[in-house]
Amino acid sequence: MSELFDYIRRWINYDPETEFYYKHFPSLVETAELVLRPMRRADLKSVAAIEQAAYEFPWEPATFRDCFNVGYCCWIGEKAGQIVAYGICSVGAGESHVLNLCVAPHIQGNGYGRIMLEKLMEIAKSYRADSMFLEVRPSNRRAIKLYQQMGFNEIGTRKDYYPARNGREDALIMARTL
Repeated sequence: MSELFDYIRRWINYDPETEFYYKHFPSLVETAELVLRPMRRADLKSVAAIEQAAYEFPWEPATFRDCFNVGYCCWIGEKAGQIVAYGICSVGAGESHVLNLCVAPHIQGNGYGRIMLEKLMEIAKSYRADSMFLEVRPSNRRAIKLYQQMGFNEIGTRKDYYPARNGREDALIMARTL
């Protein structure tokens, strides 16, 4: 039923002129603002596609659906009407855990990951969380740099946490106070 409402909402908000201009003047897409909004069920397919493109060992689509269904904080970043980023976190017992944060590979490096992480931190604070945790692959240097710039510190390691080409890869556990 909610998919029907999402379809109707998109149809009502559809602006053919905007689509025309983005299609025929690609430079407008580059200058378009990143708009953050809560994830909708209809977004799950696009989110899973970005995940597939970004990671060698992506989450299964069912994992995104489960996060959405249990009510985790699931957010989308749209640019020129297209989903290009997402962030998912859980909040409870005074703390928050970033479960997934991703930017489409073709636009990484433009600060959208930072914007999404700031949004997740803002949401966690609104639920009165006083700390935020996350795991990251040690091989993901770009993400580690972002997290350090955002005030996260390494607090531990989870052995063999992630699947990897040659077996398993540890995860760095990072945290910060909010």
